[in-house]
Amino acid sequence: ARLNWSEDESTHFHHLFTMGPMKFDDLEKTAKEVLSDDYQTSGYQFKAKQKTSWQGSVVTTAVDLVPGSKDGVFTPSKLTWRLPTPMGCPFFVIDKLEVDKKGGIKLETSTEKAVKGLKIEVKPELSDPLKTKSTLTYTALKDVRLALDTKGIEVKDLVGELTYQPCAAAILGVKFAAPWCPDVGLRATHGPFFASIYAKEMFKQYSLSCHYKYGDNFRVAGSYTCGGKKGGSCALGLMYSCNKNTTMKLKMERDMSVSCALKQSLAKGFTLTGGLKYGMQKGDYTCGLQLSVE
Repeated sequence: ARLNWSEDESTHFHHLFTMGPMKFDDLEKTAKEVLSDDYQTSGYQFKAKQKTSWQGSVVTTAVDLVPGSKDGVFTPSKLTWRLPTPMGCPFFVIDKLEVDKKGGIKLETSTEKAVKGLKIEVKPELSDPLKTKSTLTYTALKDVRLALDTKGIEVKDLVGELTYQPCAAAILGVKFAAPWCPDVGLRATHGPFFASIYAKEMFKQYSLSCHYKYGDNFRVAGSYTCGGKKGGSCALGLMYSCNKNTTMKLKMERDMSVSCALKQSLAKGFTLTGGLKYGMQKGDYTCGLQLSVE
């Protein structure tokens, strides 16, 4: 039987699935939104994000609540700044200036002003400059995304990728890394249907993801990996949007673990995310909760 969708439904699915050339690792993103995102099944965290009046800077504070330690409850925190125009300079952006719970500092900067269509990202390794990471992303070609990742000065650490969208319904991807046998990926869409496949580890591992969206509220997704280091891993998940403020998720994985998650918008800028994971083989469970304010 032929499936027919109205113009409004086709437009809705088009916005959901059509994303243009993207990162190679994001080809399966549509399914991962159901199977991976927002499963806060361990740990308790408070996260606050605030945009300031100082040159549009954004400050994010993440505080973990860790009970049960020998010293009682403690709350390690992480502070992150984003500076769109550091010191008034519009040429580059400080995407991340982070101080973690151990006092470590991470710095990530980028610019799109050097060459049209080229984004340059640099992540200095402050303890060892020779391990500095950088990424070049070129998007000036129609329906094409080119990227090159480097780490230090070693050629063996180079990673290149190409994604190409020949039509609205498909995106092809290739990723090169030492020993230079490419990983290949494909994503395809048709109406409410989505599927992606990866061939990795010198074509010894194949990963398949699929997704179906029914109406505005219900989504189902599954994944399976054949061969390679992760051979046999699989997952099946459901996502239901009760309303614009409440989303529920449920998934089962190969190890016979069941995870459920709830994301609730309490008010504008206040979001509560909670989850529970239960292992049916061992009878153990973990749970988690996160409150985000922005």
